[in-house]
Amino acid sequence: MTQNPFLSSYTTPHQTAPFDKIKNADYLPALKDGLAQGRKDVDAIVANTATPTFENTIVALERSGDLLGKVTSVLFNLNSAETTPELQKIVKEASPLLSEYGNDITLNEKLFARVKAVYDQRASLKLDPESAMLLEKSYKRFARNGANLNEKGKERLRAIDKELSQLSLQFGENVLNETNEYTMVVTDEKDLAGLPDFARDAAKATAKQKGKEGWVFTLQAPSYGPFMQYADNRELRKKLFMAYNGRGFHGDKNDNSAIINKIVNLRYERANLLGYKTHADFVLEESMAGSRDKVQSFLNELVTYARPAAERQLAELTTYAKAHGFTDDKLQTWDNSYYAEKLKKEKYDLDDETLKPYFKLENVLNGVFTVANKLYGVTFKERTDIPVYNSEVKTFDVFDKDGKFLAVFYGDYFPRAGKRSGAWMNDIQGQKVENGENIRPHIINVCNFTRPTDTKPSLLTFYEVTTLFHEFGHGLHGMLANGKYESLSGTSVPRDFVELPSQVMENWCYDPEALKLFAKHYQTGEVIPNELIEKIRASQNFMAGMANLRQLRLGLVDMYYHGQKPTGETISQVESRVDSVANLFPHVDGIAVSPAFSHIFAGGYSAGYYSYKWSEVLDADAFEFFKEKGGLDNKAAADSFRKNVLEKGGSEKPMELYKKFRGREPSPKAMLRRSGLIL
Repeated sequence: MTQNPFLSSYTTPHQTAPFDKIKNADYLPALKDGLAQGRKDVDAIVANTATPTFENTIVALERSGDLLGKVTSVLFNLNSAETTPELQKIVKEASPLLSEYGNDITLNEKLFARVKAVYDQRASLKLDPESAMLLEKSYKRFARNGANLNEKGKERLRAIDKELSQLSLQFGENVLNETNEYTMVVTDEKDLAGLPDFARDAAKATAKQKGKEGWVFTLQAPSYGPFMQYADNRELRKKLFMAYNGRGFHGDKNDNSAIINKIVNLRYERANLLGYKTHADFVLEESMAGSRDKVQSFLNELVTYARPAAERQLAELTTYAKAHGFTDDKLQTWDNSYYAEKLKKEKYDLDDETLKPYFKLENVLNGVFTVANKLYGVTFKERTDIPVYNSEVKTFDVFDKDGKFLAVFYGDYFPRAGKRSGAWMNDIQGQKVENGENIRPHIINVCNFTRPTDTKPSLLTFYEVTTLFHEFGHGLHGMLANGKYESLSGTSVPRDFVELPSQVMENWCYDPEALKLFAKHYQTGEVIPNELIEKIRASQNFMAGMANLRQLRLGLVDMYYHGQKPTGETISQVESRVDSVANLFPHVDGIAVSPAFSHIFAGGYSAGYYSYKWSEVLDADAFEFFKEKGGLDNKAAADSFRKNVLEKGGSEKPMELYKKFRGREPSPKAMLRRSGLIL
């Protein structure tokens, strides 16, 4: 009988996960062993007859459950990036077990009594800031998750958490199924009018892969986006748009409407049970924003800047469209990208087809490595002997400026049937210091970029370039982590602070010095000309009012669901309320954003989607600091950002870390200026 690879030390380079040896049959047995071991660790803390101390209670609890973390990090990473029906079944079985285990810890009265005993004497413990934060977070983990409830309340909390874990999984699976099951087959070449060669080639390759004649378009971003931007055939644009925006909303086996209703009501009930008015109050207590009212005011204020700009831009776009053959009274949403792309081309003589040859994936990846090197001194060396879960995944050793090993970095860049849409960063092993050893992290970036074809390498759109830099910014937050405790390390920060490192990195995509490091023509090697760089910079605010309004709309939808008592309204009613404030396009029956809004219903962004805009305030303000004194050569800014933000994780309060980096609190004016919303 072969040994379960999870149950012994890995013999791979840097003890990376042995993906080549892990089988589906290994997960549940290892997970159950991990649960048993975790419970044994907790029992030992509770049974300790010594007076509760920071070390024997708080640190011991932090160190418990190592095997469980080892199994779940692999399982849930794969369920997002390389899932199968069998793996989904395993995750469905595992999730309620994990929910129950989490509740067994936070609802353990004797354990909480020990944690509280340490917390009550915190003023006299003379802890360093990181240890003080661990103590505070440990106490709140119990207090905010039912430790003070009576037995009836605890039982109800367990039932809610178990159901929520299953509902979120089902929601994500439904969206993935809807995305994978849809194809639009085009057999008449006339219907491809307007599409550039790269989009035609990709559609032809997809058709070949699926055994179809003609060209196949899917709901994956590299297929969907270009079709909406370039296809002259308005009816086909509408058809694809309706499919994409109707995901989870067809009244069939993949419909998410009832799931949303259950999730929203259960989250509200859970918050009430714990003494909070709404789910948003519960979530935001631990955020940088601090309160539901602050978030609502923030979103509403930004709408007052974004909406007038969006109205002007939509009027300009409508005038342009009518001058170019559009005969209806109003533009529909499926006309937006199409005419915006044409107007952008006319105003700035710029489009993706012009830019893509300069953004070969390998060059962009080398570029983001070079930017990281110039800022923080880190270097990347590709390896081919680290096991991967799919042959397309690239792996790298990451070294610090002194040559010391820092991290393992995995890059997974192309869409597949088993991969959910979007882009994200995760860790497979977190960073921590244990027994005097600084255990370094294993970080992964997962994206869905344009695939190479038979005739061309993977050439990225500019949006894909910014996405790669964004996720790599999250990656740096993980790779440069340098804390003592894994639960406070890397990206373990409040949701409205976690986007700061990622969005700061996006800024370099518009920086001439940074662009010239990697934007080189894939055939000639020619560095991107200054003229194109100026056009990229000039077009940075193109339709920014409309883009801002779209993001604010999503944030407002999130807060409508989670910032009040559930209204019992249908999804369409909820969205039409928000649309009256934050959407300029005509209402369309049969579509909705909520049923595929995985960030808030299958991810960790419930009552937190505003954080993208909140972090824009931070990143614009932060990047002005980088640019004040030399850009990539601004060692003072880079060193301060690394020391006070990237290395610190959640070891101190975010505003304190930001002030240490910047020397003051952030000002929203930089973001409003950058977006063209104020002069």
